[in-house]
This record gives sequence, structure tokens and C-alpha cells, in this order.
Amino acid sequence: MRTSTPAEVPAVNAELLSPSAVAGAATYRVVRGFFDEVRSGKRPELADRYMAQEVRAHQLTSEQPQVVLRSPANYAEHVRDFLAWWGPFTIEIDELLVDGDRAYVRWTQYGHHVAEPDGRPGSGRPIRETASAVYRVAGERIVEYWIQTDRHGVLLQTSQAAEAESRG
Repeated sequence: MRTSTPAEVPAVNAELLSPSAVAGAATYRVVRGFFDEVRSGKRPELADRYMAQEVRAHQLTSEQPQVVLRSPANYAEHVRDFLAWWGPFTIEIDELLVDGDRAYVRWTQYGHHVAEPDGRPGSGRPIRETASAVYRVAGERIVEYWIQTDRHGVLLQTSQAAEAESRG
């Protein structure tokens, strides 16, 4: 079976695409750019390029779901907190699915246990977090998201690191 090279694939006429497909392309660009530049920790100061001035962040936890209002500046600070706790980290996007104005992203973040949120030093050991979110995009900006994070897995890794350190 012969496959086409990118040069052989015909361009898609945007007039033939459904409104959902056009919205999906914009959603993909916004969410992918957000991850590549902001959430990755590489350039958190660019959050205003991808986020609306007010973003509803639904924190989906079993014990107490809540909605946090985020601004680009607030979110940039949130990413800087991750850098303080994890050191320079990497994010691998495991899955990115787009449907119109929404994108589902599942990712794994890798770093080191540099510090605790309360300022205590970390163990320096490797740490991994798995998370997923659905982002809603309007006007080429993220306006809302629903996020789930494996906080228990992170807690187990940091507590096991602390136990190992105390045993010497």
C-alpha cells in the first residue's frame, strides 16, 4: 500500500469544513500552544496569549469539587509554583482529542521532588504525576476547564521518598 507524502495530500478547502471542524482546528492550536509554552513551564508569562482574562477552573476532586477563577497572571504564578516544587519538569501529552470547542488532554509530568508547597525541602527524587483535563475554547482563548490530577499518586511518591530519607 502506498502512502501519500504531505506534499501530495490536497489542501482542504475551509469552506467545505463544518463549523465544528473549523472550531476544532482553532481549539487544537490554542490548547496545544498552551501546553507547549505555558503549562510546560517554558514560558508561563505567555498565559495571556492562550487564556481569557477570567477562566473557570473546575477542580474535580472526590472529597470537595470546587471552581477556582483563574487569570493569566494567576495561572503563570501557578506554573511557577510547579517549577519551585518540581524543578525544571517535562510534560508528555499522552492523548489530545478535540471536538469542536473542547479538547481533552491527558498528560504525564516528570520532575524531581525539589520542595514541598509549604516551603520545606523535598527529597530530590524523581516524581511523576498523571492528570487530564477538558478545555473549552471560545474566541481563541481557554475560557473554562475541568481537571483531574492523581494527587494520591504524588502523595505516595513524596511520602515514600520522605520515609526512605528518614531510614537513611
